[in-house]
Amino acid sequence: MEMQKLYLLVPLAPLVGAIVAGLFCRVIPRWVAHTATIAGVAISFIASVLIFNDVQAGNTYNGTVYTWLTSGDYRFEVGFLIDTLTTTMMLVVTFVSLMVHIYTVGYMHEDPGYNRFFSYISLFTFSMLMLVMSNNFMQLFFGWEAVGLVSYLLIGFWYTRPTAIFANMKAFLVNRVGDFGFILGIGLVLAHFGTLDYASVFLKAPDLANNTISLFAGRDWATVSLMTVTCICLFIGAMGKSAQVPLHVWLPDSMEGPTPISALIHAATMVTAGIFMVARMSPLFELSTTALSFVIVIGAITALFMGFLGIIQNDIKRVVAYSTLSQLGYMTVALGASAYSVAIFHLMTHAFFKALLFLAAGSVIIGMHHEQDIRKMGGLRKYMPITWITSLIGSLALIGTPFLSGFYSKDSIIEAVALSHIPGSGFAYFAVMAGVFVTAFYSFRMYFLVFHGEERFGKGAHDAHHDHHGDHDDEETSHDHHHGLAPGQKPHETPWVVWLPLVLLAIPSVAIGFIAIGPMVFGDYFKGVIFIDHHAHPAMEHLAEHFHGAVAMGVHSLTSLPFILALSGVVTSWFFYMKRPDIPAAIQRRFSAINTLFENKYYFDKFNEVVFAGGARVLGKAFWRGGDVAVIDGVLVNGSAKLVGWFAAVTRFFQTGYVYHYAFTMIIGVFVLMTLWINRA
Repeated sequence: MEMQKLYLLVPLAPLVGAIVAGLFCRVIPRWVAHTATIAGVAISFIASVLIFNDVQAGNTYNGTVYTWLTSGDYRFEVGFLIDTLTTTMMLVVTFVSLMVHIYTVGYMHEDPGYNRFFSYISLFTFSMLMLVMSNNFMQLFFGWEAVGLVSYLLIGFWYTRPTAIFANMKAFLVNRVGDFGFILGIGLVLAHFGTLDYASVFLKAPDLANNTISLFAGRDWATVSLMTVTCICLFIGAMGKSAQVPLHVWLPDSMEGPTPISALIHAATMVTAGIFMVARMSPLFELSTTALSFVIVIGAITALFMGFLGIIQNDIKRVVAYSTLSQLGYMTVALGASAYSVAIFHLMTHAFFKALLFLAAGSVIIGMHHEQDIRKMGGLRKYMPITWITSLIGSLALIGTPFLSGFYSKDSIIEAVALSHIPGSGFAYFAVMAGVFVTAFYSFRMYFLVFHGEERFGKGAHDAHHDHHGDHDDEETSHDHHHGLAPGQKPHETPWVVWLPLVLLAIPSVAIGFIAIGPMVFGDYFKGVIFIDHHAHPAMEHLAEHFHGAVAMGVHSLTSLPFILALSGVVTSWFFYMKRPDIPAAIQRRFSAINTLFENKYYFDKFNEVVFAGGARVLGKAFWRGGDVAVIDGVLVNGSAKLVGWFAAVTRFFQTGYVYHYAFTMIIGVFVLMTLWINRA
């Protein structure tokens, strides 16, 4: 019973902090808001550690907190499923959230919406915890939509800026597309399984593995596997949340929000919800090779082609954003290869080093007086030593440097895909392998341009004000809208509340992969939680045969192709941007068509604006003019008024006030009635 109270404490502690900071944001001082929210998340993190230790001791939990609704044979409940997958997500979410909360004290100290921001990020943490702790689809959907709602508030936090309004509306609409597929999948589960409880659904799944449904009644060609349709619909929801092609378009624009939410939403929490969901649904996905093939191909496209876009970005936050898109593709590829444990492993390692990179980018922005263009930086390592070294650690982890965290998870994905026989795995292997070079190139392009080379800041009046042409709006709002360093100004290291989270995130970015790969990927850590049909999908069995310990894996990698590709990417980037900056410029001119394609982000936005947004506007206009104006206003409202007016006008001819007119009318009436009566007889 005591542990159940602890389970409740984990999501409720951040909720209490959000309520205090949100409901009383106009009356309480700033220190109360950040103290209440940081304390709430810290309590949640400590409770998560205790629960993790309890689960490691062999104690799991699956139970109902309360029944929300009963309808016939259906029960809609709020309940918790506490196992190794849940506790892993709880630790990642609460730790990263705690770091973001501490960081926000320094980053947002000048913002008038300080209290409101703390309320939002704490509410986001509550929503995410409800999602990962759920034991049924109803609660999963609640958490799913709640994180979407709060992310909408966070992305559009600076709601007076048109670009922020556009970004949060874009995120909202794109995620609604994914959520439509998600709720269709949940509907299929309820209709065919008769329950929304995970355990009951997973237990019944093998019995329904061969069931089919007809997408169009009476059409034999439209008969498809129930499990395939259900899994693909659920995955479409994951495509929205985890920003997979073609539902990826919202994530880069969401950089319009303050930097802390970039780390919170786009590194460790919301965007990984889809990855977590598919891993949780492994008993369903293992019954459909078609669905797994769909997953692996979508992930491969995202991993490679979103990485290409990172090469041309000049905004420091957007480089990291496209890196996130690419790494989410890697996780999705692992899911498609039935390497669910590897996907969760990469989710965990990625959460730490990507949150580190986002927060380091924010630290650079503060030190550069809100400048975000990496072309206007350079040589910052001697001015911002802590930010520099932590950024280097994050970048090395991201590219898969041997013995760092990102290496163990990223290389495991590559090897699992190489051993997979899922249709589309060949393309996926090429994509993730090519992505190694691309990731190393754009990551260290940003690193070299920011921290090394010529100091390109504070050189003139133009540099003292941000050039908005071709970029998004200001990172921060200030009274004078001043951006960049003035002539003679030098960058500065950020306060301890900003750099301390960087240091604390750098530690797991270095060590957690080495520690966790054995038990998490090749041990019994996920036994009884993640299910794999080793006969149909033997990739993980083959992968385990090649694993001989974390040290051996690291040593062996020094002669492997991924390491050579990563090293080549770093060296190429150094040569291009430190020694011969004329070469990238020449390549850009020579391949201007490809550069234009990249700058327009493969025209996904244009396609959406013309086809979907334009189509929706045309449809709306048709309904407005045809339905509202013509039918409702024209026929029903104005038509009825005209009919009454016409009837009144006709009647007015008979209402003269003369007796002989009334007598004449009566005679005509009697004549008509008698005629009708005689004809009926």
